[in-house]
Amino acid sequence: MMMRPMLLACLLLLSAATMAQAVRQVDICVYGGSSAGVIAAYTAKKMNKSVLVIEPGRRLGGLTSGGLGYTDIGNKYAISGISRDFYRRVGKHYGKFEQWIFEPGVAERTFHQYIREGRVEVLYQHRITAAKKENGRVTEIQLEHSAGGAAQHTAVRAKIFIDCSYEGDLMARAGISYTVGREANAQYGETYNGVQLRDKHQFPDGIDPYKTPGKPESGLVWGISPAPLEPQGAGDKKVQAYNFRICLSNQPDNMVPITKPEGYDPARYELLARLMEKLKPDNFKGILKFDRMPNNKTDINNNGPISTDMIGMNYDYPEADYATREKITREHELYNKGLLYFIGHDPRMPEHLRTEMLKWGYAKDEYPESGHWSPQMYVREARRMVGAYVMTQANCERREVVEDGVGMAAYNMDSHNCQRVVVNGMVKNEGDVQIGGLSPYPIAYRSIIPKAEDCKNVLVPVCLSATHIAYGSIRMEPVFMVLGQSAATAAAMAIDNNQSVQEVNVAALQQQLRQQPLATNATAEILVDNDDEAQVAVKGSWKKEARGAYGPSVYVSDNGGGSVRFTPTVVKTGSYRVYTYVPKHAGLSATTRVRLSENGQSVKAASYTAASVRVEGQTSGEWVDLGVMKLTKGGKAFVEITSEGADGLVVADAVLFMPQ
Repeated sequence: MMMRPMLLACLLLLSAATMAQAVRQVDICVYGGSSAGVIAAYTAKKMNKSVLVIEPGRRLGGLTSGGLGYTDIGNKYAISGISRDFYRRVGKHYGKFEQWIFEPGVAERTFHQYIREGRVEVLYQHRITAAKKENGRVTEIQLEHSAGGAAQHTAVRAKIFIDCSYEGDLMARAGISYTVGREANAQYGETYNGVQLRDKHQFPDGIDPYKTPGKPESGLVWGISPAPLEPQGAGDKKVQAYNFRICLSNQPDNMVPITKPEGYDPARYELLARLMEKLKPDNFKGILKFDRMPNNKTDINNNGPISTDMIGMNYDYPEADYATREKITREHELYNKGLLYFIGHDPRMPEHLRTEMLKWGYAKDEYPESGHWSPQMYVREARRMVGAYVMTQANCERREVVEDGVGMAAYNMDSHNCQRVVVNGMVKNEGDVQIGGLSPYPIAYRSIIPKAEDCKNVLVPVCLSATHIAYGSIRMEPVFMVLGQSAATAAAMAIDNNQSVQEVNVAALQQQLRQQPLATNATAEILVDNDDEAQVAVKGSWKKEARGAYGPSVYVSDNGGGSVRFTPTVVKTGSYRVYTYVPKHAGLSATTRVRLSENGQSVKAASYTAASVRVEGQTSGEWVDLGVMKLTKGGKAFVEITSEGADGLVVADAVLFMPQ
């Protein structure tokens, strides 16, 4: 039967309209609604670019809104721009200047503030299936609905793509070079990469690895690999362990009981029972990192030889298909839930720990859409790009300092365990590395872009180009947000100048990030650190220390009579609230005296007490409010910290001027 011309025309028009709806065109496509993804999208919108965020799940913020509320910082000096603004917005919620310890729901709502303010469009429950490239550029990515429904958009076309996923899925499908696992130390001249049998989060000697103690023929206890231990520093494809950051509550009206999970098998926790028998612990410290959040909640992380890390069970995850990843994620969830149940109910656990565990339950007001359990597994490391520059241990230790920095890192070189093996007839963990004492160091722009021959219009701020051990220092949520902003700023510049991401003028990019730290025309804050010698004058006897410093160092005086003067360079006249950073040193003077001058002549006295400095979380110090000053462009204002009349240590570290 022949189709009538009018009907055929209508069907063709309908088909064309459907195709137009299915394929979306934007300036910048951000893949992954992680913390970096939200900040990247917000930044791009503030730079007047059309943006679409593609989020495979239903929740924004990644780990930051997924339970990691006890923020890994290293040094606050490294956290800049909109990332720093995020922690100040969270602080406002809690009535503080900054807050680095927070509930998951508070973080999620803060990310949604950025989405609303930037009018950012988010496409939830969609994930990439393929990428098309022409002339070295990704022109389009194909999508499917994550939950199996009909895709709202089947493809997205963009001028620039930013991969903000923890797995690097867009990067991989774009044919960009990457690696998985640990490099051998010899590859990049490192010492902490590859196989590492060390003493942290380690079993004490004497824990038997066999199902029937002393009988190898009985087989290994669950979770122990039969693989032989490779030489120290050898490379492999093993991936550091994943877990969940667990939010519990001890408030009866906000608790969901911890019940026996599906497929629960107490044999999975046999090593924990043996460890308890040997250690006889007084508290949770040896098995759970039990950090308290506001409103009687927790951020529980791995701690000790056997804990929430599901060691050795994630090797396939980075390159697995979506169904396999979902299976691995579910196994990690059930393992973590089973661990909590085992601690609270198994008779082999000490009674006082069982009693304490039963005081806690899943927080009823968190993750209501996913059964009060975080939908975001802690994917500590998956794919890592091999880009235009590879960050290594030498960068972390500042033996090699890049000049194209577009963000900073400062956390320990940190790796969780990668395998559990038998060594000399005893069970041992392998892979944990914790090397601290790092000063803030720059992260190369070249480490967030591919090699030009791989791709010219993709940026990768999360699965960036770094060795396993360098990535262990860089891979912190605040740093991902910093790099997300830098990537979006570079993307906008590349579009404006019709360039590839490799051709972006890095000096202009660095200047843009300095001059518009919030990606707006708002007056920038003024920071004067004690290491800014041109703006700091020292009188008397002060010594520099790295311990607890904001930035590389802090001045410390213990003999009185001296002063450190901080002089801001003011580019816009106005009122500024003034803060000084106080590291948590023992023996601080009960009162520290400060002089404030708005014109370089008249002086107003101020002070703060040691008792008012309350430092929380993984941070070295706290900002102390000194009041408001009227600063004049080009003026001679200063803030002077003195050690006069002190009865203990006086610190002079950094002074911050926040426009009002």
